[in-house]
Amino acid sequence: MKQVSLLCILCLLLLANTCRKKAESELLGQTWLHSYEEDEGDILVYRPNSYDFPPSRGRTGFALEREGVAKQYVIAPTDGLEEQIGLWEYDGKNTIKVHIQGNSHPEQRYRLEIVSLKDGVLKIRRTADIEK
Repeated sequence: MKQVSLLCILCLLLLANTCRKKAESELLGQTWLHSYEEDEGDILVYRPNSYDFPPSRGRTGFALEREGVAKQYVIAPTDGLEEQIGLWEYDGKNTIKVHIQGNSHPEQRYRLEIVSLKDGVLKIRRTADIEK
């Protein structure tokens, strides 16, 4: 009986690790653009940049790379997207800490809580700027 219980616990741990790696592979290395039409209160909705968005006057977004590089995309003065570079790291199970370095723009530090990531729809809650 002990062996069956131990085997069940081991299977649950492996399943949890597999689910995290799948979600991580879907999240990282992709450019996410804000689908503001789908926001729900303080939950922000993002979709891959390959999604067929309705017309808009511009969309902000971000990308997280495996090496810890964060890219934030903001609307540039010329209406295109301007890339701002920074760093990211996990800050708990479903939270990511982001630090956008302030070269030609103000430095930013904030947290992204991943509410859900399913079928190419990323829902996050962004916390206010955090201290250094």
